[in-house]
Parts: sequence; C-alpha cells; structure tokens
Amino acid sequence: MKITKIEPMFIAIPFEHGAPKPMLGTGSTRGTMDSVYVRVETDQGLVGWGESFGFACCPVTHYIIEKLVAPMAVGRDCDDIGALMFDLHKRLQNMGRNSPVIFALSGLDIALWDIAGKAKGLPVHTLLGSTGKKKTIEAYASLLRLETAEHVHNVCETVLKRGYKHVKLHERAVETTAAARKTLGEKYPLMLDTNCTWTPAQALEMAKKLEPYDLTWLEEPLFPPDDYAALAALRAATSIPIAAGENLGNILDVRRIVEAGAVDIVQPDPIKMGGVTECWKALEYARKKGVQAEPHTPWYGPGLAAGLHLIGAMPGECLVEYYFADLAASPLGEMAIPKNGRLQVPDGPGLGISVDEKIVAKYRVA
Repeated sequence: MKITKIEPMFIAIPFEHGAPKPMLGTGSTRGTMDSVYVRVETDQGLVGWGESFGFACCPVTHYIIEKLVAPMAVGRDCDDIGALMFDLHKRLQNMGRNSPVIFALSGLDIALWDIAGKAKGLPVHTLLGSTGKKKTIEAYASLLRLETAEHVHNVCETVLKRGYKHVKLHERAVETTAAARKTLGEKYPLMLDTNCTWTPAQALEMAKKLEPYDLTWLEEPLFPPDDYAALAALRAATSIPIAAGENLGNILDVRRIVEAGAVDIVQPDPIKMGGVTECWKALEYARKKGVQAEPHTPWYGPGLAAGLHLIGAMPGECLVEYYFADLAASPLGEMAIPKNGRLQVPDGPGLGISVDEKIVAKYRVA
C-alpha cells in the first residue's frame, strides 16, 4: 500500500474555560486551541488522520509537513511503518531530533497507524497488544493558567460538578495552588505544571513552599527542561514527585532522563515525540525500568485518540490528560468530550475516530 497524498491542516478553534483567556509568552492572549491535523491518503482508498504539535509554531510545523515530509513520503510503501519512519527520521536528522520536524513526523506516524488499523480491521490498541479490557479511562482536568485564587476556586468548582476526580494546575504561585487545594479538599489528587519556568534555586525554594499541599506531582519545574542533573537534584531535595517528558524528542531522551534519576513520572507525548511508534517505545522502556509513565495528551483531535490507544494498551491503570475547556466545536464529536470525568477507548478500526471535515474546514487557518 502506497501513500498518494499528505495534507497538513492548521486549525484554530475558539474555546471557553470559565475564566479570562490566558496570556502567552509572547504577550498576546491565547484565544484558540491550535494544532496541525494531518490527512494521509493511500492508493487503496484508505485515509488516515494524524496530529502534529503546533501551538505557537503551527505555521512552521505545517510548512515542514508540506515542503519536507510530504515530498519524501508520498509514493512510499507504508505497510512497514517502522521502516518508513526510521528512514524519514534519518533523512531529516540534521534538522533536529527534538523540533517541529519531529512534530511533523509525529502527525504522519499517527495517520499511518490509523491506516494500518483500518487495513486490518483492528483498533490501534489491539495492534499494540492490548486485550481490549480497558473500555474507559479516567481523565484529569488539566486547567489552563488562571492566575488568581478566585479564578482557580471558580473553575475547580466547575471541574468537580462535571465529575472529574483529578486536577492539574498550570500555575506558578503558592497562593493559586493553595486555593485549588482548599476548593478540592484533601481527597482529590492535585498536580502542578509550571511549564519550565524556574531556575534550580527558585524551584527548590518553591517546592519547599508547595510541599504542604500534597501534590501528586510537580511537572516541568525547571528551565531549561533538559537539565536532567538539576532536575535530579531537585527530585532528591523535595518530597513532591517530579514529572516531565512532554519536551522529550525521542527514545534516547527518555533513556537519559530516566537514567539520570530525574523523574518519578515520565510523560512522552505522541504528537511531539514521533507518534505512536516512538511513544510506545518510551512507554515500554519506562515499564521495564519500573518508572511510572503518564502520556501527555491534552489535545482534542487525533493526538488525543492516539493517547487513548496507547493508554488502552498499557498494562495497569493510567490517567489521560484533558485540557479543561469547551471548544466552539469538536472535530471528533462526542467521543472527544469526557463524560463524568472519563473518556472511552475507541474500539473501531485504526484510531476509531470520525473527523468532521466541515468543522476542520471552518476553523482551518489559511
């Protein structure tokens, strides 16, 4: 089976999250959820959908797919996903092993797994070796940055009303963390992601102040995020478990962060780290090393579906991350919206999703 067409689609969908829109590092307001969808066609009439991380670099990721990845991949045999992706990674190695090039390859890889499942009439999680026992997965509400204790309180109350039992903040202050813990009470697990904001000294100082709030994990507290020695030192100095991994670009990065003793929880992202192929390698490696793995999946499209299949195939329990926001429209319909804090593991062939191309077209950025 050969690839006949690869089409990237930069989409930006408005959202509401119960508070003022968060600010981006550029100083602008984040008013949309942005991503790059990847549609792949084959000579056998099968169509696969993937997703590449975009966010602020959506135009760059889109360009790389269109101008670099597609010309290299169209016309190629896609029956052996591993062999094709290895060749593309090798050809593009000089453009980065952790970059928008890898984001672009991630989207293609996910789409190829979608096609492979459709060709065999099996869900992706079955191709990965699952027994199909996991029908639904507990989601944790991953809140956008809210900045004030009042907004944190209000949104956390809404989270509880919608049936979530786990919450993650994207805050950088003790006061907002304290507000979440007060609203949620002691029985609800609470995580904190700072998005790589502190120096090692600042992180240690903040971790000590945050210890009383019983955090399930402290995520990506340091900049630069690949200073694994500093992260390991922080982990050794605080009682809060340390999580990181969404910025890992390949399986070797996963090995390095684990071997450095830098994390309690590793978080590979399928739309940032090479798709299903590379993310599954990372999850298998973590399992063999006895390190907890929690895939990073706060997306609304094929990337979320890929994460559900990966978690569905993992042994044991694992949460799925879900950005707590209401989109103006869901490209995947109801299957991508948690019910009482849980998401279904798709059981149709491939990713088991139906992409509403009218919604994609409406919110597509030229």
